[in-house]
Amino acid sequence: MKQALALYHVAFENLGSFESVLSDEGYAISYRNAVHGLAGLDAKGPDLLVVLGGPIGVYETDVYPFLDEERQFIAERLDAGLPTLGICLGAQLMAAALGAKVYPSGIKEIGFSPLALTNACARRPLGHLAGVPVLHWHGDTFDIPAGGELLASTAVCRNQAFAVGTHALALQFHPEADYPALEDWFVGHTLELAGAKVDIRQLRKTATTAVPRLREAGGRMLKAWLGALPS
Repeated sequence: MKQALALYHVAFENLGSFESVLSDEGYAISYRNAVHGLAGLDAKGPDLLVVLGGPIGVYETDVYPFLDEERQFIAERLDAGLPTLGICLGAQLMAAALGAKVYPSGIKEIGFSPLALTNACARRPLGHLAGVPVLHWHGDTFDIPAGGELLASTAVCRNQAFAVGTHALALQFHPEADYPALEDWFVGHTLELAGAKVDIRQLRKTATTAVPRLREAGGRMLKAWLGALPS
């Protein structure tokens, strides 16, 4: 079987709805807690690397030293042109690994809303998300790295996704979000939600109706991206 390695930073931000898609596509999935270090792992080993989200900033290396090691791990893989998918913090780490700046946007974008896709997306995997409200949950943003192609924006955050060739896809938003698993996020990120003045009851209500559509569209997007990976 093909091997997929998922790097996570908090236990409840996992592959979500993407886990079943990867299994259906013939991937054996393993997880590694990046916070505890990546010793013994070969950046070029797995067929697919997925770097998941987390509530910290790529630039906070003085507080979270493991971020330097993780960024270097990702950079080694990207330099080799190997399949890599980043979500939220994972996308920011990809941008940093490619030499782009990652920084606070000054705005917390939390909730469900659709993306404004670039014209190129009609012919790309992200086209499956056209008109579909996706979950946004971030306060940082990134510049598009050299060689990267901007794929999506929102009114709050211009740089929502970029691709490098067909092997690297970085998504600021959360297409893998699932419900009722999001209940863990509501508890785990309670201070962030309170600080952003997000009504959890309203977010929960929106999630129960938005997630089924996102699960289907996100699954089609992931399958299309996997199908286009270089062999």
